[in-house]
Amino acid sequence: MPELTPAQLPRSRQLVVLAICCMSLLIVSLDNTALNVALPSLRRDLGASVSGLQWVIDAYTLVLASLLMLSGSTADRVGRRKVFVTGLVVFALGSLLCSLAPSLEALIAFRAVQAVGGSMLNPVAMSIITNTFTEPAARARAIGVWGGVVGISMALGPLVGGLLVESVGWRAIFWVNLPVALTALLLTLRYVPESRAPRPRRPDPVGQLLVAALLGSLTYAIIETDPLFAGIAAAALAGLLWYEPRRREPLIDLRFFRSAPFSGATVVAICAFAGFGGFLFLNTLYLQEVRGLSPLRAGLYMLPMAGMTFVFAPLSGRLTGARGPRVPLLLAGTAMATGALLFAAFGAETHDPLLFAGYVVFGIGFGLVNAPITNTAVSGMPRAQAGVAAAVASTSRQVGQTLGVAVVGTVLATGVGAGMSPDDFVVAARPGYWVVTACGLAVLTVGALTSGKWARRTAERTAACLATEADPRPAPEKGRGLGRR
Repeated sequence: MPELTPAQLPRSRQLVVLAICCMSLLIVSLDNTALNVALPSLRRDLGASVSGLQWVIDAYTLVLASLLMLSGSTADRVGRRKVFVTGLVVFALGSLLCSLAPSLEALIAFRAVQAVGGSMLNPVAMSIITNTFTEPAARARAIGVWGGVVGISMALGPLVGGLLVESVGWRAIFWVNLPVALTALLLTLRYVPESRAPRPRRPDPVGQLLVAALLGSLTYAIIETDPLFAGIAAAALAGLLWYEPRRREPLIDLRFFRSAPFSGATVVAICAFAGFGGFLFLNTLYLQEVRGLSPLRAGLYMLPMAGMTFVFAPLSGRLTGARGPRVPLLLAGTAMATGALLFAAFGAETHDPLLFAGYVVFGIGFGLVNAPITNTAVSGMPRAQAGVAAAVASTSRQVGQTLGVAVVGTVLATGVGAGMSPDDFVVAARPGYWVVTACGLAVLTVGALTSGKWARRTAERTAACLATEADPRPAPEKGRGLGRR
């Protein structure tokens, strides 16, 4: 008897597939935010400088962002389950190596190995979900759960990391990945059927190199304020814009961006995760280095943000499935901007009631934003290119978080001297919080502009154009996935 396709699976097995995909997302997203609270311990144990610690984070996010689109398109071509299984194995191996790293240099290298495996998980899992849940409302609910896991894992990272660092040590952050990855691997082999795009796409090595050069040089230019690397980033971007439209099967079809919802989801993801990355960076540094809290206590202080994200992320998924992405995007942008404004305008970190109020409001906004990002990115796109579309959304998240830390860290560094008293830090951090506030306002504005009737029409035209070439099946259904009024 032939194996069932993802869309033919019974409801119970579809839910198992969704759970497996969410497990992979959990370890990839949780790993990086949990490690942030371990940086002081890493500095002591491995004798790391500030720039060395920065590369522990950046080696992961940059490699992850650079390879996500390649992994998504490769999975569509050679088989999604095959690439997903490979990603679980490589990620688990990288985690094991990180836990055994004898030096900072080895840890940085092993973090890159981790990221190679992680790049095969997020976009491929989203592609599996998209091809498993083919009915629009069910797909929106499934993507809502997925988006909720993104928010929950990102917000819980500081708490989980603080608990592990204080009770066992920083290496335990990597140990946690091993049983989860093994469980997901065994369940994948048992329950997830193989699937691929009807018309496999050829590799695009030039496009991949240009993407890696763009992301790497841009991040380096911001952190090191190096104009040479800014020029390299500009040249790489120009190369992408010139080369990709001329290729028959590009790494990413730039026609995707003719869809206003797709383009909006990309911009919203970058802004939202830049705001989150900058917000987390400033607060983690303040709580541990200025207030002198332990990693666990710092994580507990940020528990209100994690709690609100935990509550509102699944609510956002259900709201997105029922009403479309417009309402949660508008609420998310408003809440993120308001939460950051309490720090930018009122110095909330120096007054505990305002501090916790800021965490609550910002956590609500961050919880609401993930489901509409993912839903809008893949809705309206041919299922044959679901992996690439999902990879763009995942890449945008990683790029946003990387740039958020880079920009806010650079802004903070210009205002903080050798000492870091509470008053000095609050003054120096204020411009960084204004950057985070601007990110929230960008989520609000772009979300409003790219989720209305005009935006839906651009998505429908783009889907019809792409479907005629990439997928012999009919273009995706109109409906809830693209939002409605």
